[in-house]
Amino acid sequence: MLKKWFEIKLWKRIVLALILGVIVGSVLGESAAEIKWIGDVFIKLIRMIVVPLIFVTLISGVVSMGSPQKLASIGLKAMGLFTTTTAIAITIGLTLAAVIRPGVGVSITGGQPQVLAEAMPLGERMMNIIPTNPVAALASGDILSVIFFALIFGIGIIMAGEKAKPVSDLMDSAAEVVLKITHMIMEVAPFGVFALIASLTGTRGAAALLDVGPLVLTIVGGCLLHVIITYGGLIQIILRLPAVRFFKDIIDAQLVAFSTSSSSATMPVTIAVAEDNLGIKTPVAASVIPLGATINMDGTAIYVGVVAVFTAQSFGIELDFGDYALIALTTTIASIGTAAVPSASLFLLAGVLGVLGISAEQTAVVVGFLLPFDRPLDMVRTAVNVTGDLAVCTTVALWEDEIDLEEFKRDPNI
Repeated sequence: MLKKWFEIKLWKRIVLALILGVIVGSVLGESAAEIKWIGDVFIKLIRMIVVPLIFVTLISGVVSMGSPQKLASIGLKAMGLFTTTTAIAITIGLTLAAVIRPGVGVSITGGQPQVLAEAMPLGERMMNIIPTNPVAALASGDILSVIFFALIFGIGIIMAGEKAKPVSDLMDSAAEVVLKITHMIMEVAPFGVFALIASLTGTRGAAALLDVGPLVLTIVGGCLLHVIITYGGLIQIILRLPAVRFFKDIIDAQLVAFSTSSSSATMPVTIAVAEDNLGIKTPVAASVIPLGATINMDGTAIYVGVVAVFTAQSFGIELDFGDYALIALTTTIASIGTAAVPSASLFLLAGVLGVLGISAEQTAVVVGFLLPFDRPLDMVRTAVNVTGDLAVCTTVALWEDEIDLEEFKRDPNI
């Protein structure tokens, strides 16, 4: 019986867990929260492996490149693609919001004001990338600082040459061990997803989304359009690779992202999917995926753009072309470094609304109105973010000739 369970493809087990979670949560109601601890255990397991995975695989990947120049090439291409797709995402979100007008006639004054801590300025976030204490950065899980230190460490190994070979071999071995642990944790995913979805459905209920139907439809519609047109077009038209195969191969990562609402927590699964299913080699997967989990917020950009227009419409504020351009520019820039954790987009939203002249008190009311519905929407936009990470990673890998195309095109049922 157990053997048959593990013979079923992981994504099918996760889909089954999602469906059962919704059913059980609907039947048990509030009582479903009692099994949430199973999901919390799963999230703690993947959070446990995130920092070691990034640190050792990134160092191993940098060393295998053999030169800092190739690392710079990969980084610049990834950054350019992430920024471009984010700009496209916010444009899609703003366009749909302007056409559908989800905020017209909606009263949000009934929301309980929620005060958010002031978001860290972009300049300060950039400065914080350089860790004062690398060990403290590793211990606290500061992903950007870990990435920075791992890159510097890897470049140092390359420059040290033959003398650093024992350290290089150690990192290669550690990377293999950490990836094996990641695969072990992935097998627990169906149980964690089941518990998380059951708890969410039981405590909040899918019916709650009906109160903000037009807003939800606009956000979800924007996310679907972005995935199909932007990512699908990037893979199928620009790279000339089968987009359907790409989407089939990444479904494991999408489902885990959907259930955890965290790009950071999903990172071990995303890297494993990139290497095992898409045939992307470790140097690219280990550098682009962590970078994407930190700065690629396409789903968040769509959400923030739509909600900003929704807020203006509900308050009766008329937006002109300059306002839309300001929202797009602010969201694209501010999304860099937004924390890859659940509901982090609310911090970004507060900053964008402030640019439009909406007061702190009004922003607090908006956040209070959205908060009860934010988690289900967060699940959708996180799945979009992770899809973007893998699409950009695939693109960079092909451009750098760091992808096994036979593995990418392989029929997963064989």
